Amino acid sequence: MKEPTTQAAVVRENVRLSPYTSWLVGGPADFLVEPQSEEDLSAGIAFGCERGLPITILGGGTNVLISDKGIRGLVIALKKFSGLSAEVRDGRLSIEALSGTSKSELLKTFLKNKLEPAIFLAGLPGDVGGGVVMNAGIGEMLKPREFVEITDAVEVWNWNSDGQIQKKKMLARELTWSYRHCEGWREAAGASLIAKVWMSWPHEPKEDVLSRVRSANQVRLTKQPLDMPSCGSVFVNPPGTSAGRVVEAAGLKGFAVGGAKVSEKHANFIVNTGAATASEIAQVIRHVQKTVREKAGIELKTEVVWLGDWA
Repeated sequence: MKEPTTQAAVVRENVRLSPYTSWLVGGPADFLVEPQSEEDLSAGIAFGCERGLPITILGGGTNVLISDKGIRGLVIALKKFSGLSAEVRDGRLSIEALSGTSKSELLKTFLKNKLEPAIFLAGLPGDVGGGVVMNAGIGEMLKPREFVEITDAVEVWNWNSDGQIQKKKMLARELTWSYRHCEGWREAAGASLIAKVWMSWPHEPKEDVLSRVRSANQVRLTKQPLDMPSCGSVFVNPPGTSAGRVVEAAGLKGFAVGGAKVSEKHANFIVNTGAATASEIAQVIRHVQKTVREKAGIELKTEVVWLGDWA
């Protein structure tokens, strides 16, 4: 089948989305575009709007569960929408990054400058845009430990059904930040995405940053199932405790449905043991929520974003 083209990007049809997620599950997108530039991104949005397609934005794929039935309409995958620049200005390391830039690239920039944000970033998968949207962070009491602490501003793209795009720069203080959440950037009507992020940190190099990053990585290797496909932490930590501790106390380590299993190394991870489906992962999530509700009276909320047709 001949691939339709936009002015600056190729749109592919019926593309399986499992390779675009860290769980390696998910059905096909009707249409998929992978922009590498702002021109590509604009063209992809125009393609969807001209055809009246629903548009789904897919970032790094580390915090999403895509239905086995896939996603109808157009998926814009931002993995290749990547690039950053950095400079020391006014006593701070200032960074400008496209939203699809991986957190690992951001980590390398802070690490090169021996700055402390590298330490919390060492534990975070996914991309920069997702880091803002989820206010990604870690449980350890470090400074910084969440994206809100390093973010200065974002560039938001809003568009209507006609494909008319408005770009707006918003300061971090104009956004509403909370635990694993950032709001205030989406438009009430139309559609929105974060296209660019500006970040900074005092340029005060610490000679022990590299050794602390190495130590953090070693600890994670012993405590998290990093050798198996997962989405990272599945559940939001309840007040005063950790989700992993609650799930383990409910006796759910090792609970499995098909190829989806609660990790025996860390109970807040659900791993794909090799041939899991999205449906099996969803069944494990719901069983864990039900069991914890019945045994501990705690409602576990997911960090996971559910995409596609779950009817």
